[in-house]
Amino acid sequence: MIQSMTGFGKVTAELPNKKVTVEIKALNSKQLDISTRIPSIYKSKEMEIRSRLLKALERGKVDFSMQIEYIGTDTPTHINATALESYYKQITEVSGKLNIPVPADWFQVLLRMPDVVKSEIVEVDEEEWSVIQQTIDDAIKQLHDFRRQEGEMLQKLFVEKIENISALLSEIEKYEGERIEKIKARIMDNLEKVASTDYDKNRFEQEMIYYIEKLDVNEEKNRLSNHLKYFIDTMESGKGQGKKLGFIIQEIGREVNTLGSKSNHAEMQQIVVQMKDEMEQIKEQVLNVL
Repeated sequence: MIQSMTGFGKVTAELPNKKVTVEIKALNSKQLDISTRIPSIYKSKEMEIRSRLLKALERGKVDFSMQIEYIGTDTPTHINATALESYYKQITEVSGKLNIPVPADWFQVLLRMPDVVKSEIVEVDEEEWSVIQQTIDDAIKQLHDFRRQEGEMLQKLFVEKIENISALLSEIEKYEGERIEKIKARIMDNLEKVASTDYDKNRFEQEMIYYIEKLDVNEEKNRLSNHLKYFIDTMESGKGQGKKLGFIIQEIGREVNTLGSKSNHAEMQQIVVQMKDEMEQIKEQVLNVL
């Protein structure tokens, strides 16, 4: 069963004095690209978090964020009243000397001044960190579940499209005999126009056989049929098949294009166009396979 690269997981842990919410989003990417937003209190654990994500995830653009909501009045952030008062006095004094109006909103100005708002450096409690580790793992599990669900939808789509191409391939057979006869008739018709011209009949017969063989599509049909089967087998072999499926759909496209260039028959060319339509829908979505 294939998995999608798109995924989402969000889990909240409730601790004695705060809530910690872990959110992980994953989108398409050729490689594993991880970006993190971590509160300063847990910055020392960033490498451990990245290592956890690297082990659990294979490909995709991964956005990891952690948010803290403090409960009650006990927070590590405090207003430095001494610094705030000092800035207030200095601004008032300068305002009077230079005849500059004082701020309309004192707090907005003062709270932006250096060292007015200070965060205490708090050591991460190991028991607390153990809970957060589990929260991260639960968010990763949610993301994996999301990827599996998306993968199931993609797999159903791919099976439908591959079956459609296979059915269209079968339709080609009923036009093959008619196509060869039309080619022969066209050649004979042109030959009659130059009947008075002397020509080597043996040489002509050899050229005609060569021309008809050149338009033969049996090899392309066989290869296309094998590629379609290989696509399904690869898809059912497990996750981590996105790149391989991309290569196979390229090979399918090559055989379909060759069928189109060799067909030389209106109905067959219409079938090839329908095949390409089905194939392009697979190409669009296979980029999202893990």
